Amino acid sequence: MDPNRLRELLAQVSAGTVTPDAALDELRTLPFEDLGFAKVDHHRPLRTGFPEVIYGPGKTVEQIIEIARSLNDRSHNVLITRIDSAKAERLRDAFPTTTYSPHAQLATIVHAQPPVVGRGLVLVIAAGTSDLPVAEEAALTAALMGNRVERVTDVGISGIHRLFAYREKLREAAVLVVVAGMEGALPSVVAGLVDKPVIAVPTSIGYGASFGGLAALLAMLNSCAAGVTVVNIDNGFGAGVAASLINRS
Repeated sequence: MDPNRLRELLAQVSAGTVTPDAALDELRTLPFEDLGFAKVDHHRPLRTGFPEVIYGPGKTVEQIIEIARSLNDRSHNVLITRIDSAKAERLRDAFPTTTYSPHAQLATIVHAQPPVVGRGLVLVIAAGTSDLPVAEEAALTAALMGNRVERVTDVGISGIHRLFAYREKLREAAVLVVVAGMEGALPSVVAGLVDKPVIAVPTSIGYGASFGGLAALLAMLNSCAAGVTVVNIDNGFGAGVAASLINRS
């Protein structure tokens, strides 16, 4: 349950416009609702400030729709990651307000645009065009969590002068998410230019010796620039959440 809705419900009970039994009925699915194949965590917004997110791979479209309906019925904004276009079309049939980013493979059902609660700008930087799907997943996640988000794309180190054209934007950002594949060097460069947290996201983009992103992951973990925090390979969602938590703390 959303914290604002809980406050509203308690106020209505206090004012006598909602009976205790009616309020109890609305709270009955806290802390979770058992769907048999999934236990939907409706208590999560009260604990973490953001509803449960649906991870698409491995789930049938029917399971995704049922979990989404459970969240949607309680007026939660719904976020589904790594969902393909065929499943997204089925989801849109069930929920016409669904929006889908085929690039990020991310779907949302938004009841209300979240207010901006982040203190400053979350800047998402992609080293190359091939890194954009992961970068966009991070950007859309951070935006849905109530942050002002901007993007800088295709500024990898093979043409580092492209990055320097955004010096003012780098300094303006409160948190920077830097997404890179290949040798994964861009987060170190960015962290050497700014005094803000840098979240590095290795991607699986690269030739054979990149080992599906392992080379970039190890390079980022071994960064000589202080202040670099690293998430898992291709984990744009995790980076977006981390940036949001840092930006609102």
